[in-house]
Amino acid sequence: MKNALIINGFQMYEGFSKGELTTTMIKIIQDNLEEMGYEVQTTNIEGGYVIEDEVEKHVWADLIILQTPVHWFGAPWIYKKYADEVFTSGLLAQKLIVDDGRTRADPTKQYGTGGLMQGKKYMLSLTWNAPEEAFNNKDQYLFQGMSADEVLLANTSNYRFCGAEILPSYSCYNVIKDPKIADYIDGIKEHLKKFIQ
Repeated sequence: MKNALIINGFQMYEGFSKGELTTTMIKIIQDNLEEMGYEVQTTNIEGGYVIEDEVEKHVWADLIILQTPVHWFGAPWIYKKYADEVFTSGLLAQKLIVDDGRTRADPTKQYGTGGLMQGKKYMLSLTWNAPEEAFNNKDQYLFQGMSADEVLLANTSNYRFCGAEILPSYSCYNVIKDPKIADYIDGIKEHLKKFIQ
């Protein structure tokens, strides 16, 4: 049996969102992973967590999925705090990473090769107000041809730095102005089938 950790990155902003889509997506992801034979643990960052327990969940997990809304072009700030605490603790305990990979004795070793998470996979599942056509199109004003994965590079770099394989992300686009919940649900199911074994 494989192990999966689903991290809920939702943060409440009064009058803006209640997190219903994030909750729905987490349930669909968890149900599908369990059908694929995964044992699943979850963390709801906003509900509180114990840093050392989160490090152990990362050690335990073969697959880590962050389900989060995108706020101002990244996960909400509580996720950044979570990542800072978990990865720093994982470095100090040498459970997720030993160092940045470089050594004075061997200058050919590359920065970012000191991780201990080889064999693990990381995936983003995102909800955006941005429409899908804003991405992968150099004629679009804001992202100028970047993909959703490129826009969220600062997030996935933490995991790659620690040795994990980064899977293609899944995005629910235009969730405020034109939500298509049934399509999002079908889409994440297909994405999991395609990229998760």
